[in-house]
Amino acid sequence: MSGERAHHRQRRNSSSVSMDSAPAPAPDSRASSPSNKLRLSQKKRRNRSKNRTASESNTEMKGWLLKWTNYVKGYQRRWFVLSNGVLSYYLDQSEVHLASRGSITLKAAVIEHVDPCTFAISDSSKQLSFRIKAETEAERQTWITSIELAKGVKMPAVDKVSPAPTEVKMIRNRRTRVPDKPNYPLSLWTLMKNCIGKDLSKIPMPINFNEPISMLQRLVEDYEYSDVLDIAASRSDICEQLAYLAAFTVSAYATAETRINKPFNPLLGETYECDRTDDLGWRCHTEQVSHHPPITALHCESKEWVSWQEFSLTSKFRGKYLQVNPVGGAYVSFPATGRRFFYRRVTTTVNNIIVGKLWVDLEGQLEIVGSNAAKGYKCILNYIPYSYFGREEQRSVKGVVLNPKNEVKWLLRGRWNDKIEIAPVLHTSGPAKNPSYSAGEYRVAWQRRPAAPDSDKYYNLPVFACQLNEPEEGVAPTDSRFRPDQRCMEEGAWDESNREKLRLEEKQRAVRKQQELKEKQAIAEGRPIPAYEPMWFKRERVEGSTEFMHMSKNTYWQAKAAQDWSGCPNIF
Repeated sequence: MSGERAHHRQRRNSSSVSMDSAPAPAPDSRASSPSNKLRLSQKKRRNRSKNRTASESNTEMKGWLLKWTNYVKGYQRRWFVLSNGVLSYYLDQSEVHLASRGSITLKAAVIEHVDPCTFAISDSSKQLSFRIKAETEAERQTWITSIELAKGVKMPAVDKVSPAPTEVKMIRNRRTRVPDKPNYPLSLWTLMKNCIGKDLSKIPMPINFNEPISMLQRLVEDYEYSDVLDIAASRSDICEQLAYLAAFTVSAYATAETRINKPFNPLLGETYECDRTDDLGWRCHTEQVSHHPPITALHCESKEWVSWQEFSLTSKFRGKYLQVNPVGGAYVSFPATGRRFFYRRVTTTVNNIIVGKLWVDLEGQLEIVGSNAAKGYKCILNYIPYSYFGREEQRSVKGVVLNPKNEVKWLLRGRWNDKIEIAPVLHTSGPAKNPSYSAGEYRVAWQRRPAAPDSDKYYNLPVFACQLNEPEEGVAPTDSRFRPDQRCMEEGAWDESNREKLRLEEKQRAVRKQQELKEKQAIAEGRPIPAYEPMWFKRERVEGSTEFMHMSKNTYWQAKAAQDWSGCPNIF
């Protein structure tokens, strides 16, 4: 790489020397005549017009992308610049004034589509090639379009007699980070010593232990890698589809390793919507449907799949570690085939709460069970906990996909903070209790996107999480974006945030007391106890199952379209 940079620097220096040493042209005596002056003036105007047209047609773009380096380092973050028909990359923005690390002239370049977020570009000789991965499919398409324009590719003419209808898709320009976390020192032991053995969800805590998003938004993060679900929806083989679905479930823990701050506990009736149909192809809405116990309901939908969840948790502080046990489960349905799958989460443990560096571990068995057209199919994923004497790699995950005959058809392996690979089983041998599998070639089903170099300054949030609390017009007045304590924390006003948090908690307690009085009055009068009714969800039995969950009423998006929020409570 250093040799490549030296070559560019030498070429730049040699060209500048040759230009400086070139003799000045001799003055032309013919230019002094009036007719020649007129011709020269007209020629200059034409040249200026041509230069202006050329400069306007030059597509310029710059930004961070992932570039494939080698099999050891994989994809690395690089700063790309598209200018004057050349695509160049640098280690970071500070190198732009130097020679680039590599560049491709786009005039005869060839673009190859790899996957929804990845493309490859090669020069005309095919000797120089960049394999590039974008953060989202929309970002990849923006770069490809700009590169095509820089190449000067002409669009095919449209038939004037019967023009084909075209759909213009507007993609919102979203932020990529939140303000830096201020430095507010706090004694952890002073607060935690009285919490041993208690449920932390019922103990008021200062925002120093929070990150500036709510639990509703944190649950939406499960769909950051929805492209894996899209691939699963396109697979006709049930076992292969289930393997990709299993990889998707692991992706929910991609940032658990570094996310040691807790999200804000939602208020009863608090909601959150995330509409990413413009770039990711899905939209979802969530609601806090119960306060004690705290329960969150979620509904997410795309053209190819539908997912709904009911999430709750119990947490216990054990002195040296904090254990979070999830309650509830999630469904994923593929309407085109009628296949449906159900799974529950595994246990999360935060170690070294009092002394030492905090670190997170996952443990337990996650079982994905098929129903309807997928009845009898299942996947078993084992999250292997860290052991000082264990042989397994830390944060490792291993799993198998089984058909209704209990035969292993696919294998899964990887790490929950890195990637998951899958492979089909070609042959099974050995005893039934300890079988040996001969597998085909492993391929990557999911891989975590690398974090920004300075993400530790803003709570280690990935780009997708930074976009969740971005202000947006037209959402419900109960949306988490309007929560004042959370907004103040994001903006760095932590003292104001703590005051707002206390105010909201006291307001919620007052509402709870009123509800208890109504219940006591109903009992005294012999009337049925009035139960709390969520705004957008209703508890009902899941079709084809004996379980009850809070299911979407399918009225939220209609209310948003009409901007009718008349039934929303005043919670903030």
